[in-house]
Amino acid sequence: MRQLPFAPEQLLQEMLETPSLSGQEHAIADLLVCRMSQVAGMRAFRDAAGNAVGIIGDGEQEIVLLGHMDTVPGAVPVRREGDLLYGRGAVDAKGPLAAFIAAVAAIGPLPGKRFVVIGAVEEECPTSHGARYAVTQYRPAAAIIGEPSNWDRVTLGYKGSLSAEYTLAQEMEHSSGPGQTVSEKAVAFWERCRDYAAQRNNGANRSFATLDPTLRQIQSESDGLVDRVRMTVAYRVPMGMTVAELRSAMEAWRGEATLRTMNEEEPFQAERNTALVRAFLQAIRDEGGSPRFALKHGTSDMNIVGPAWGCPIVAYGPGDSRLDHTPQEHISLAEFRRGIEVLRRVLQSL
Repeated sequence: MRQLPFAPEQLLQEMLETPSLSGQEHAIADLLVCRMSQVAGMRAFRDAAGNAVGIIGDGEQEIVLLGHMDTVPGAVPVRREGDLLYGRGAVDAKGPLAAFIAAVAAIGPLPGKRFVVIGAVEEECPTSHGARYAVTQYRPAAAIIGEPSNWDRVTLGYKGSLSAEYTLAQEMEHSSGPGQTVSEKAVAFWERCRDYAAQRNNGANRSFATLDPTLRQIQSESDGLVDRVRMTVAYRVPMGMTVAELRSAMEAWRGEATLRTMNEEEPFQAERNTALVRAFLQAIRDEGGSPRFALKHGTSDMNIVGPAWGCPIVAYGPGDSRLDHTPQEHISLAEFRRGIEVLRRVLQSL
């Protein structure tokens, strides 16, 4: 193990102090290319998608560590309070990405291996442009996705997602008329979406196996001649169900309304019995932890690259995912350091 020429905590703080909303990642990409090149000893560059990429080694066994640089909106003042470092992205997911860079830099080049660290763009929006581009550029023997799981947990799967916008316009009629209003029709559509999930779930509580609908927004308006309504419905899709199946069902309920899908990701679950998973379990034990597995209700870039690459894959990163997107987003620096050590052990043992 090499002596790190930089303090990982300082790198993470610099990343948090650099705003990087989805679609506005240029500044942080430049920062990471500079740091990966100058202090981490990587061959670093921005690729055609805008991802920040750092590479160490030139062996045939390619191991990709794919994190993301972008964040959701909402300013969280960057500050330290004891062991805690606050800032937007501390958990989701600049903390895991900084841990990737530190772990690979600590290892340095190893015979037969090629470590590729990617800070992807646009993970927090439906485009996922960075991951979709990375799929076309690499064929790794193993991949690690940078998402918070706590230092002693390994994430094996994510639900899929489908978001759709329902819009309907019709000529205005008197309120005493017999027909349904556009708002009533929209509500009836939402109730059909909810009932469909309830029937499929058959009384099961919310879990990785359930279909979970959410009414994101609804608004109506009228100009005195035409009434209009717009509504957004989102689903979290479990394993065993395809997005196409769900989309087809929704199309059958929409009536004369227009339905536009805005985000579609298939659910994905990785294999548990792989050398990569075993390496993580052992590394967590060696650090004094009791390893656990997680299956998450959200989505990540694993949904995109997992099926495409077909290699052993997990999501891992220090940080409490319950703090994702919250005004209190922060990471324990002790946990951050333990996550780096777990990653270092894993990468050396593969």
